[in-house]
Amino acid sequence: MFKSMFAAIVCLCAHGAGAATLTAQETRWLQAAAPVLAYSQELKLPIDIVVQPAAGPNDVPIAMGFDGQRCKLVLSMRGNDDADAILADAAPEQRATMIEAMVAHEVGHCWRYAHGVWHALPAGFIDGAAGSAPEEARLAALIREMREMRREEGFSDLVALAWTARRHPRHYQAVRDWLAGLRQAQPVPRGGHDTLAWVALAADPAVFALGATPFDAVDGVWLAGLRRDDADL
Repeated sequence: MFKSMFAAIVCLCAHGAGAATLTAQETRWLQAAAPVLAYSQELKLPIDIVVQPAAGPNDVPIAMGFDGQRCKLVLSMRGNDDADAILADAAPEQRATMIEAMVAHEVGHCWRYAHGVWHALPAGFIDGAAGSAPEEARLAALIREMREMRREEGFSDLVALAWTARRHPRHYQAVRDWLAGLRQAQPVPRGGHDTLAWVALAADPAVFALGATPFDAVDGVWLAGLRRDDADL
């Protein structure tokens, strides 16, 4: 199944990049991502895969974007000398699992978008941050944007961990510690990728025991993280 899935990915990527073949690096990342992408196909998530012919100066190796009703999984590795730096602290035998977790994170974004709940908050959560922004309009808008991004990133970090707990339980602690290290190293405290309020709640994979899918399994932890994040304002 993964072989045919990977062949389809290669065709999509090569077409999107305007190139006949993928690079060895792109191939390695997509092979590691294949289980998550196969699962997203089973769920009929509207994901297209795009390979950029040249990475921009601030591009991350892999990211999810949206275009109309479609999700775009974008690889930006060509000319990106730091693409593998995110894996530098991972043991070589665990790097494929880390990539798989990263792609599960991005698929979590698509799941939210495709289900029409992007930036929506769960029932029962009262947004204590709604009236706490400064009066100056531009700063208030920036803080609100970072808060909305942080909440979505928190959800997708939990999806990555829930996926790992189900598919690679023996690597769970390594993936969780690696992710916590990435989040602790964020240059902007309380910025859009400061998801420690959520990652801290997932020290034990048992928090994801309930839920038919990894997306359902994170609901309770995400809500608890929303409350913790709000309390830190």
